[in-house]
Amino acid sequence: MEGSAACGEGMPVPVTAAPVPPSIRPGSWEAWRVALRPATLWIATIPVVVATCLAWSLARDFDPSVALIALGTAVLMQVVTNLQNDVGYTERGGETGTRVGLPRATAKGWLRTRDVKLAIVAAIAIALVTALPLILRFGWPVLMLGLAATVAAWAYMGGRRPIAYTPFGELTVFVFFGLVAVCGTYYVQTGTVDRAAAIAGAALGMHAAAVLLVNNFRDREHDRATGRRTLAIVLGRGGSLRLYAGLLFLPFALAAALAWTVGTAWLALPLLALPMAWQLSRALADAPPGPAQNTLLLRTVLLEVAFGLLLSVGALVYGTR
Repeated sequence: MEGSAACGEGMPVPVTAAPVPPSIRPGSWEAWRVALRPATLWIATIPVVVATCLAWSLARDFDPSVALIALGTAVLMQVVTNLQNDVGYTERGGETGTRVGLPRATAKGWLRTRDVKLAIVAAIAIALVTALPLILRFGWPVLMLGLAATVAAWAYMGGRRPIAYTPFGELTVFVFFGLVAVCGTYYVQTGTVDRAAAIAGAALGMHAAAVLLVNNFRDREHDRATGRRTLAIVLGRGGSLRLYAGLLFLPFALAAALAWTVGTAWLALPLLALPMAWQLSRALADAPPGPAQNTLLLRTVLLEVAFGLLLSVGALVYGTR
């Protein structure tokens, strides 16, 4: 997925999308930063944080080395996705002058496609080596999860029929950056998966999917012209806005359900971020087409961060009872 850091309404900090420098030296760190989209790494980080806090709070299981391995592997999978996005769009000719999203380093000539592909292979190899202790400890379940996540990260913009060219991008994000990330992390901490982990995974997956939906909503005319058939194109403007609202608000209902399931109001702490979701749901409908929608994408990332951190704090407070 694409994005960059920003603050969202509901927190008293003004937000503007960071401008891209007019001239970036080819092969420089700035060029790699454009391809890596570092702020989107929150989407991989927050599920691991939430699952780790829930594991400690509900099951009294916490291994810091396991947490670091899970975090490193999740971030590397997001890196693979971001780099594959950058080089994949360029090779397919999807980066045209009509696109208003954040720039892609290979399309701008800031990075060579060969170098980005080598970085993708390196990231996958490092992820597999990093996860090896967990694979040896838990066996085939962790191995299969790791392989599935790797294939999904590559296939989002790789292969003959990339996921990004279909209406299934948001579903893929929901599964892998929500359910798999939370339940997988919870499993390697506790050796099991319970209802609380699944509820939390579904909530975070919805917010992650909302980030991608904003991206595809912004680019829908460009994507249609380049042969993509994203969910935003299939649903149209009205359907996309309704889905976006649902992806923003349903996680708060799940937070309430999680609090009821566990039996503590502390796990409903994410409800404090509800005003942010309300502001975002109205802002997307009112935003003019084009670059202004980039800021909404970034604010949607921040909503997931706020939701996840509040849930983590609630779990930690409950765990000290």
